[in-house]
Amino acid sequence: MIRLSLGEIAAITGGRVVNADPSAEVTGTVEYDSRKVGPGGLFVAFAGEKVDGHDYAAAVIAGGAAAVLGTRDTGQPGVVVEEQLAALATLAHAVLERLPDLTVVGLTGSSGKTTTKDYIGQLLSRLGPTVAPKGSLNNELGFPYTVLLADEKTRFLVLEMGARGVGHIRYLTEIARPSIGLVLNVGAAHIGEFGSVEGTALAKGEMVEALAPSGVAILNADDALVAGMSSRTRARVIFTGEAGDADVRAASVSVDSSGRASFDLVSGDKTGHVRLGVAGRHQVANTLAAAAVALTAGMAFADLVTALGEVGIVSERRMDVFTRPDGVTVIDDSYNANPSSTAAALHALAAMGEGRRTTAVLGYMAELGDQEVAGHAETGRLAATLGVDRLIAVAENAHPILDGAGAVADWPGAAHAAADQAAAIAILQADLRADDVVLVKGSRYRTWDVADWLRSEEV
Repeated sequence: MIRLSLGEIAAITGGRVVNADPSAEVTGTVEYDSRKVGPGGLFVAFAGEKVDGHDYAAAVIAGGAAAVLGTRDTGQPGVVVEEQLAALATLAHAVLERLPDLTVVGLTGSSGKTTTKDYIGQLLSRLGPTVAPKGSLNNELGFPYTVLLADEKTRFLVLEMGARGVGHIRYLTEIARPSIGLVLNVGAAHIGEFGSVEGTALAKGEMVEALAPSGVAILNADDALVAGMSSRTRARVIFTGEAGDADVRAASVSVDSSGRASFDLVSGDKTGHVRLGVAGRHQVANTLAAAAVALTAGMAFADLVTALGEVGIVSERRMDVFTRPDGVTVIDDSYNANPSSTAAALHALAAMGEGRRTTAVLGYMAELGDQEVAGHAETGRLAATLGVDRLIAVAENAHPILDGAGAVADWPGAAHAAADQAAAIAILQADLRADDVVLVKGSRYRTWDVADWLRSEEV
């Protein structure tokens, strides 16, 4: 964060300085985890159900923090505010107002947000200092936290925006208005909260509505609901995809035995061949979106072609492919799941597992509302249609996946209903063969134990 005095922070947030000289400055980062607060930092103390951050105030100040931002006087130097999230949002907005030369990139979509954010960050860092922290910091807390990582040296700020309903993305763009805005796709993620994919599109389109006429909207030409958002923005529109009329497009796409895609990148009259180093055909769409951002930011086309082949996985549990000492290949895509992202992962499993035995360990996909059973069953049908050899559905609420697979005529695969992750691990442990390819996928923590067990060299 830029240097700010406690008096300035109090004035911005509507708070009051306690136990300190208002001229004392915050020179470090803003943190809400007391273990991460460094010298000169600002600790935001939240009161949770089990832990109250205010109780750590003395420890963080003793460790060198400049002040505590909370809702009560802890007896330590600090700024007392009415509500921390609102204060963070206001502070983040004010910091951006003092960084007029910063280019803000915002992106949203039903799947692929974090991975694409990571790609954008890697590309833009070749052009100048870039803030794009790993992980999914895309909500009311993580978003302003990311903004506050920027300072006078930062040239690019890449912000991921999540939404659980209409108005959420609009709120985030009011904190930090992007000059480049991307919408990757619209799918069934959170459909239980949005009500329909059309409701999802309504919410995701708030991204491009926030752009100024001088801004740039980057839209997926291969997704009709996203492409249709072009009428909702005053900004210049760049279409990406495999459609023949996309401005930044991929042609002649192929996938090798490692699941890595190659394609011809086409932009205007320029063409270059790209071979991705990350697994999954769906990465083509993600890298095209990142490529459009890089070109908009001024990256030379030849440099971009080279850079795309060098981007890698940054955030954990997202298409992280590794081979164990016993020869088993694991696709750890367990961070989160929805029908669209699970379909992409299953296609990657099929491509990588050609000629090998394949296993998909699939957990529950949350927030599907009244489409929960149908969504899981459709995932099972896809897995069987792709020829996945073994399906392990983790926990009872994921078992409709097996019903869907069983409905595919002549599917020769094996279906296993695991009561929990320990049971899924036992199934794998009993019959895991060298040269197997195993995909692990599920909503949040629901398959993490399985992925961690597979990663261990002691199994």
